[in-house]
Amino acid sequence: MSVAKKEYKRVTVKSLVEMKQNGEKISMLTSYDYSMAKIVDAANVDVILVGDSASNVIAGHETTLPITLDQMIYHASSVVRAAKRALVVVDIPFGSYQSDSKEALRSAIRIMKESGAHAVKVEGGMEIKDSVKRILQAGIPVMGHLGLTPQSIYKFGTYTVRAKEEREAAKLKEDAKKLEELGCFGIVLEKIPAKLAQEVAESVSIPIIGIGAGGGVDGQVLVVHDLLGMTHEFNPRFLRRYMNLYEEMSNAISKYVDDVKSRDFPSTEEQY
Repeated sequence: MSVAKKEYKRVTVKSLVEMKQNGEKISMLTSYDYSMAKIVDAANVDVILVGDSASNVIAGHETTLPITLDQMIYHASSVVRAAKRALVVVDIPFGSYQSDSKEALRSAIRIMKESGAHAVKVEGGMEIKDSVKRILQAGIPVMGHLGLTPQSIYKFGTYTVRAKEEREAAKLKEDAKKLEELGCFGIVLEKIPAKLAQEVAESVSIPIIGIGAGGGVDGQVLVVHDLLGMTHEFNPRFLRRYMNLYEEMSNAISKYVDDVKSRDFPSTEEQY
């Protein structure tokens, strides 16, 4: 059943709660630079996530762990300059909030002041509650992230589906409720069983955004490079590719090389 959409000139954390209440699904995509963010924002995506996945997609690292706070602020600043409608949420990178709530606040303040972002996102539940609480007390909106948390990949040892066992599923539910109680405005659930994700979405009043968490949640998020088919080696079940830009870009660049070598480019019309 289609739901009438309310038009938002600027999406806010309040807008996302309204969308959940009205039954309107929330769209969320990553961006890491001005040019891509401008396209994403113009397409009326509700939330742009400046994800620490930039560590993989942009820098070529195996995990999200190496990216620094300074690098995240650089990417976020570029995205904020492009976003006219979307809410911009920025990942606080690994090592910048887990061990010390005062450091967590300093990191969040730097992101907000230096990039102009609208909110931050952190991974984890009860174990980071002090950091979440301190950031929220400073008036900074916080989005949570549960399930497969890539910053903890070396603890998990694999990118497999999380919370399939009853004990882990119960903890995830508890963590979601706790993050809501603390004041988080939303939670990303990554790579967990669809039934569990729907149960979580129905148990809290804040929006639940899924990635590999089924259709029973309040919205979806994907890495834009995956959606566009630029990262052709990555093939998880939850990914729907809307284009094959890897092939199209490769063909275009190969044609450019051929045209330069054959002296077809530039033509007379392409000179001054």
